[in-house]
This record gives sequence, C-alpha cells and structure tokens, in this order.
Amino acid sequence: MPTTRRPAAGEPTIAERIGKYDVIREVGRGSTGTVYLSHDSYYGRDVAIKAYRISGDDNPARARVARKMFLSEAHMVGMLQHPNIMPIYDAGEEGGFYYVVTEFIHGARTLAAYTRPDNLLPVEDVLALMFKCAKALHYAHSRGVIHRDIKPSNLMLTTDSDLRLIDFGIALHRDAEISRIEGIAGSPSYMSPEQVQSLELAPSSDLYSLGAVMYELLTGHRPFRAGSLTKLLHQIVYATAEPMLSLRSDLPNDLETIVATAMHKEPDKRYANGAEFAAAMARVHAQFRAQSDRIDRQEHFGLLRRLKFFHDFSAAEIWEVLRAGTWNSWARGDEIVRAGGIDDRFYIIVSGRCSVEREGLKVGRLDTGDCFGETSYLRGAKRQAAVVADDDTTILRVSATMLEQASSACQLRFNKVFLKALISRLQNGETQVVS
Repeated sequence: MPTTRRPAAGEPTIAERIGKYDVIREVGRGSTGTVYLSHDSYYGRDVAIKAYRISGDDNPARARVARKMFLSEAHMVGMLQHPNIMPIYDAGEEGGFYYVVTEFIHGARTLAAYTRPDNLLPVEDVLALMFKCAKALHYAHSRGVIHRDIKPSNLMLTTDSDLRLIDFGIALHRDAEISRIEGIAGSPSYMSPEQVQSLELAPSSDLYSLGAVMYELLTGHRPFRAGSLTKLLHQIVYATAEPMLSLRSDLPNDLETIVATAMHKEPDKRYANGAEFAAAMARVHAQFRAQSDRIDRQEHFGLLRRLKFFHDFSAAEIWEVLRAGTWNSWARGDEIVRAGGIDDRFYIIVSGRCSVEREGLKVGRLDTGDCFGETSYLRGAKRQAAVVADDDTTILRVSATMLEQASSACQLRFNKVFLKALISRLQNGETQVVS
C-alpha cells in the first residue's frame, strides 16, 4: 500500500514499490530522510528502507550531508556481518532518491526508553547489553569502521532482549574516499573530548561514547549536563562527571571504575579495544550474578523455614535441601506433574495453591507448605494423578539422587516427614491421590 503522507517540499514521492521492495508505511522521519516499513517478497521478510532526501532538496547543505550519509551506509553493505549489528541488505537509487535497506525488527525499541531514573533496566541487563555492544564495536573497529554516533537511540533492544547497533550513516572507514562528513559529528552529549575538538578519531572515541551511554543507563542521568551547547562541550573536554555512586548508591563499586576508564579524557588511558571493555564488564557481571544468587538463596532459605514441612528441620538440614533441590515457578493452569509419569522427585509448595486431577476431575487440593509425589520418590511408582497450578505457584523440587548426597540426619528427617504425610492421607482417605 502506498504511503498517505503528503511529501515535503522538494522531496520525491515514494512509490508503492522501491526496486524489488513493496512499501507498506512510514515508520520514522529525520532531517535527512524517511524510514519505511517495506517487504522483500523474494526472501519473504519485512525490511526497513531509509530513503534520503537529496535531489531537489531546498537546502543544498542538507542535501550534501544526506548524500554523504547515504554513501557511508551504502559502503557498509556486506562489510559488517555481526549478530549485534543491524545488517544492511541493499542500497541503491531510484526515482530521484537514494535508499538503504536494513533489517526490520517488529516490536523493537531503542535504549532511549530506559534512560529515565524511574524507568531503568536492571543492572544485570545493562551489563549484558553493554557487553554485546562492546563486542560489536570491537568487530566493527577491527574492520576499520568507527561508528561516531553511539547513543541510546542507536542501540536497538529486540523483543527477545537482544541488541542491535544501528545507524552507520556518519561512520568513518579508514579506506573510504567519503570518510569525512562535514557538518555532522555525532550527538553532543555522548561525544568524546577529541570528537568535540574535531581531532582525528580512533576506535577509543566510540568506547568513550559507550561509557557515556552506560553511565546514563545505570543512573538515569547524562554524565554532562549544561544549559547551552558551548557549556556542554566545555564540560566534556575539561570537567569530571559526577560519580555514579552519588546518583545511585546500590551500584557495584567496580562499575564506577569501568565507566570512568571508558570515559577517560585521554584516549590512550581508556580500554585498549572493545574486547577489553567487554571483558571488564563480563567480570563484574559474573560477580553481580554470584552476589544475586547468594541473595536469592538466603531469601529461599527464609521462605522454607516458615513452611510447616520444615518445622522439624535444623538450619543446616534446610541448607542441604536447598543445595539438593531446584526452585521452579509455574503460572496458573500449568501442569506441574502429569498422570502416568515416573520419576524419583518429590515437590514442596513454597507459595501458591494446586489442584489434584484424575481423568480431568479435581479430586484434591494442595496449599502452601504441602508436599506431593513422595510415593514415587520412595518406590518409583507411576503417578496416579496430575497436579495443576491454581495460581502462580513456586515449588521446590528435590530428586532422590540429589538427596542421597545429603547427610544421614537430613535423609532421616525427610523419611519421617514423608511417613507423616502418607499417614495423614490414609486417615483422610486420600491414598495415592497425589502419589
């Protein structure tokens, strides 16, 4: 379908088809062109077409910039093939305008959506995304490409939490004849000091910009803020950014060091390359995960201590159970245990409620603190009924194989609890209902 928008003065009319691509609708517009959602019928995939305003533009300077941006991106066709760099499929000229064809990701949004203090991503997610971006930059730099415009709006977050580095319109390439683009230098808030001063750029300039992006994603504030462009650029060259920990005290100390290193005023004192930057983030990410895991285990221990199942267990025995079990969550309606199955595991409901079903009929109910599956655990019998979550349910699942590694005291404690549960069900006429 053709676009229904009235073209701007001097802008060529976009047809229903550009080359082999069917134009669907406009999805974005900038000072030098417009982006359209299109479809490549040959490959059966949706694509984005960036159409540059060049011929007939009423602003000659803008037209020159658009032409150079087009040539820069066109030069990248086929050059950069990396899972975290938006692929450029094609480029060409038709009907008085130039265009570049890239991947189109449905439902994606840029990281600019997560730069406000009230809408920040979890620290662990920021580290994972910045790690991918640093690796992608290392790849691009190794092929002689400097991006020059690293900023949150040029980092695309996909619906499956993956990252794409986009917009190489002002990128520099060491072997390109069109490497200089007058009038375009990047986004001021994320420029490196050497970029602000129009000095020769190296890959370290992109790493500085990534450090500035990381600062903002972690704190919700840009590293330098001023009332005028002149003051902002002066700060970038001469001032020191406010420590991140003064803006957000819960950040790991090592993150302060990482960002400060990436944003060092002197390029040769930053990370040597994107791979080194990524490695530093990976180390902090591993430490952060380990700390989070310790916090989670402590929280899990506290939850188990309050359950009636564990009233007679010592603290040491509960820790043994945690090490032997796995923590699992189910949504309402999920089948936790299927009738007829055989395994050596038993289940303890940490939170939530479940129904016991046999041949599609509800024959029992289980609440927080109850256990089920103990007869299969003890003798490997087929399960006689299914267990389905009535609401969001968290369960500790323990196998006989793992429990054999626990102490004799812990195993004896389990056997006593199982016997109590079985006797209780026998007295209530529920034998094998949840076995």
